[in-house]
Amino acid sequence: MKYSPDYRNIAGAATNKRTPVIPLYEHIISAKILSEIEGRDIFEAGFDGSEARKETYRRYIDAIVKLGYDAPPYEFCLTSVLEGAGALNRSEGKQGCIRDMDDFRSYPWDGILDAYVSTFRPMLEDLSEVVSQMGVKLIGGVGNGLFEAVQDLVGYENLCLISYDDPELYAMLFETLGDIWYRIWGWMLENYGHLWAVCRFGDDLGFKSSTLLPPSDITKHLIPQYKRVISLIHSHGKPFLLHSCGNTFAVMDDLIDEAGIDAKHSNEDAIAPFDEWIRRYKDRIALFGGVDVDFLCTSDEDDIRAYVKDLYDRVNDLPGIALGSGNSIPDYMPTENYLAMVETIREARDQ
Repeated sequence: MKYSPDYRNIAGAATNKRTPVIPLYEHIISAKILSEIEGRDIFEAGFDGSEARKETYRRYIDAIVKLGYDAPPYEFCLTSVLEGAGALNRSEGKQGCIRDMDDFRSYPWDGILDAYVSTFRPMLEDLSEVVSQMGVKLIGGVGNGLFEAVQDLVGYENLCLISYDDPELYAMLFETLGDIWYRIWGWMLENYGHLWAVCRFGDDLGFKSSTLLPPSDITKHLIPQYKRVISLIHSHGKPFLLHSCGNTFAVMDDLIDEAGIDAKHSNEDAIAPFDEWIRRYKDRIALFGGVDVDFLCTSDEDDIRAYVKDLYDRVNDLPGIALGSGNSIPDYMPTENYLAMVETIREARDQ
């Protein structure tokens, strides 16, 4: 292929600019699929020790850059250092560790920043060395948005009950963890801002028909905290991308005008096709994604190639577009289907 990956393309797209070609973007790409494409386990070296980590980072970045991405996605997740967390994954049935005001007052809030720094500083140092050697930048930063982090401590169902039973606790959860989240982002940007072409966090605010919290609650409790973090990211000269699944139309104006997002990712045809997102928001923010994951998983390669080529042609003259799946590339997606999408985009932009 003629295209040479350059992180400035995806950074430009994230600020809703017209780029020389349409970049590729994915929130997550399955390690299983990447390993199958590479013909080796890209995570074989593991993360136990500096040299092993650096080899893993090199293999991961190399695999994604060779596929034609300008900046590989990578995050260091807040939820992994939250003591007693795990309620976010509702399928596992774990109950939240904060269920009332007594639990809130006894929770070790003061230790979260130190836990995050001590856990991830060695990894970030190794990643910095690899990124410098390879001449790339990444998309990511502090993984997990505030809603996800609160859910991981409280549980979604219990959070909904608290919103009615104890509005003071409900507000304090977002305020307290929001302050810590802001400080973690500050530490990340101050020490490792050089890693990121685009900063992002994922916070799944909706499901197919509406938001998971009332829009007024999102506006009151989440948007101000988003604004603080996004303003901090902007002060370091980085664009911000929000990944949020579900039907978020009820809060999009606040996300754009109040929180200040530069770009939005995640779309599902069962909610609205990518064309609808473009129609509504193309003059205000960048839009990433476009190809429905269910379609990618269930269609044959010829249909995928035809669909993706038609999509590319429709958006080719627009600013602020990066194409890929509407969500992520999971283990169960046929590898040949994923490659059909990527190869079609690369062939179209090389013409």
